[in-house]
Amino acid sequence: MSPPPPPLGRSRRRAAAQALDAALDDTELVAARAALAQGRWQAARALLARTGDDWDRRGHRVTVLALEPYSAAWADDWLLAEPDSVDAAVLLALARVRRALRGKEEPAAAREACRTAAALAPADPTPWLGLLMLERDLGAHEEAARLFGEVRARHADHHHAHHLMVARLAESRSDAGLDPLHAVYDFAHWAAEQAPADSPLAILPVVAHAERYRVLAAAGHEPPDPAASGHWSGRRARQVMKAAFDWWLEWEHEGHPRRLVDLNFLAHAKVCEGRGAEAAALFHRIGEHATPAPWSYPDRDPYSAFRAARAGALGAA
Repeated sequence: MSPPPPPLGRSRRRAAAQALDAALDDTELVAARAALAQGRWQAARALLARTGDDWDRRGHRVTVLALEPYSAAWADDWLLAEPDSVDAAVLLALARVRRALRGKEEPAAAREACRTAAALAPADPTPWLGLLMLERDLGAHEEAARLFGEVRARHADHHHAHHLMVARLAESRSDAGLDPLHAVYDFAHWAAEQAPADSPLAILPVVAHAERYRVLAAAGHEPPDPAASGHWSGRRARQVMKAAFDWWLEWEHEGHPRRLVDLNFLAHAKVCEGRGAEAAALFHRIGEHATPAPWSYPDRDPYSAFRAARAGALGAA
């Protein structure tokens, strides 16, 4: 096993925080989050009003705003000023989910906040996404599957919800070893086939492959260096990677709020597959917008792993 990377200096930590920003390239979200951190919730109010029922974008923006340590307190203030605000109730619900996942609040309180928000906004999948985030880490598989169904009933192609389910499914039978017929692969292919032709869920089989590697490596069934693993070299894996890359080359909807998540998974796969030129094309599109998953898999510093992979691919291109 290679030694751990040296600690990052202050400037490198700042660069890493910027590169791994959950807001990705959403500059409006970055501005609203900065205002919210100062207690000015009106910017978040305006942002969510503009977002409307673009459910993937709404889910992305609410979950990122909810990451702010004091977002629950500011959402409470917002609700005091506007007791009928659906957006404030949804933000409060997701903020409580984040607090519960950090051990700062009881999960029951977060669940109740999500149910309250869901009752106020019956068409909105976002409160159900919050419940799914909780069950992905804390609940039973059957309950997670039920909540995933609630999300899909409101937005069948919900990007974040599908990623949560893939991550959860990948963790089943963690000690079983290599299994090309694992349920996570079937789910990912099913979801990709069900989605419209222009949906980024076409990348989901690649995500499933990385998530399963994370679990196998943690259990000792794969080496801790993904590039040294044979996980991406089998015939089925190569077919999945080629189909996903070919799809990306023809994809015309570059405005999806979470597309950079998919591009990071695809670039990671191409690096592990040894396809440097294809990885370089993806890194050009990604720029500096790294995502913790999958560069942290199984137990790596994601910023260092991303920078090394990007430099290697661009240097070889």
